[in-house]
This record gives sequence, structure tokens and C-alpha cells, in this order.
Amino acid sequence: MLKGISPLLTPELLKILAEMGHGDELVIGDLNFPAQSMGQRCVRCDGHGGAELLDAILQLFPLDQYVPAPVTVMDPQGGLDGDPPIWAVLDEICQKHQPGVKFEKIGRFDFYDRAKKAYATVATGENALYACFIIKKGCL
Repeated sequence: MLKGISPLLTPELLKILAEMGHGDELVIGDLNFPAQSMGQRCVRCDGHGGAELLDAILQLFPLDQYVPAPVTVMDPQGGLDGDPPIWAVLDEICQKHQPGVKFEKIGRFDFYDRAKKAYATVATGENALYACFIIKKGCL
């Protein structure tokens, strides 16, 4: 156990966060996301929600300040009236850690293509709809 670091952040996840450089991307997938097949590195955090993991990660992880939107979400494919409720929660967490941060929405298959190029993927137990997102690492 380390002081000041959330116990949600596993040793494997901490290692990945430390390895990542400016511009590298981290995917945080919900329980329906095909995390294992997306990329070279997948950290399992089953049993934890995406929002609580995002909050723990952003205590250590600076979001990129040099891009218009360092947070990317998967745009719903119809059937929803308005934005998924989880997005407001994610936005609140992001604003707490880096006020003014913007989100971008991309389609499902564009999201999958981008996720395959990400540095790593975190598989969560999040069951909210459209709770998959990508964060881009910035500089300290």
C-alpha cells in the first residue's frame, strides 16, 4: 500500500500510467467493451466502475492541454434521447481535476479503431450505457 494513492489503482495499472508519455491514450471500457481484443495491454479492474477509476486515475494523470478535447466518448448509435447519464458524471470528475476540459464524441467503429491504437485498455465492471471513454495523457 502506498500513501496518497487510491487502492483502486493496481500495481499493473500504476506501471502503465507511469510508462505512458505525452499524447499516449488510455481506454477505459465498460463491462460490454471488448477490452481484451483491443490492444496489446489490458488491465482488468472488474468490480469497479469507470467513474470511480477515472477519479483515481486523474489524481495522477494529467490530461493533454494541447488538444481541443483530451477525453473521447463513444457516440450512441440511436435509441437514446440526449446524452447518456454517465457522461455528466464523467464530466464532473474531469472538471474537478482539470477545469475547462472538453469531450469529443466519435462513432462506435471509429472509437474501436482508435482504441486499438491506444497504449492500454482498462476493463471495468461499469454497467452504465456508453461508459467507454479514451483519455489522452498530457504533461506535468
